Amino acid sequence: MSRIPSLSSPFLLGFDEVERALDRVMKGSDGYPPYNIERVATAEQPEKLRITLAVAGFTREQLEVTVEEKELVIRGRQSEEPGRVFLHRGIAARQFQRVFVLAEGMRVIGAELKNGLLCVELVRPEPERIVRRITIATDE
Repeated sequence: MSRIPSLSSPFLLGFDEVERALDRVMKGSDGYPPYNIERVATAEQPEKLRITLAVAGFTREQLEVTVEEKELVIRGRQSEEPGRVFLHRGIAARQFQRVFVLAEGMRVIGAELKNGLLCVELVRPEPERIVRRITIATDE
């Protein structure tokens, strides 16, 4: 069964890469770990965003935050401790990978782990508004 592209309007030219990125994000979202994305208002700086992930039980060494091309990738890896015998196992040691596609110009400015929450700060610089006049050629 062929899929109809969601960005197939004749007015949206060159958005094939965006559509592929949306497909990658939708395939990789299993709901763990839960996260928030919030806008942080500051008067003196460009718009800032904060991604907060609930990563209780993970240490800083078990977490990795990287930017790969235009994607923010957050990975968590926990390993089993040998010799532990559980009578009930409700908290599983599991791995995760969360991928966020970054818009052009977005920069990651830092990350902090506090009280089981991993906060990643991003800044979105104000884009320049450039208007360019295109000369129309004639056949004369």
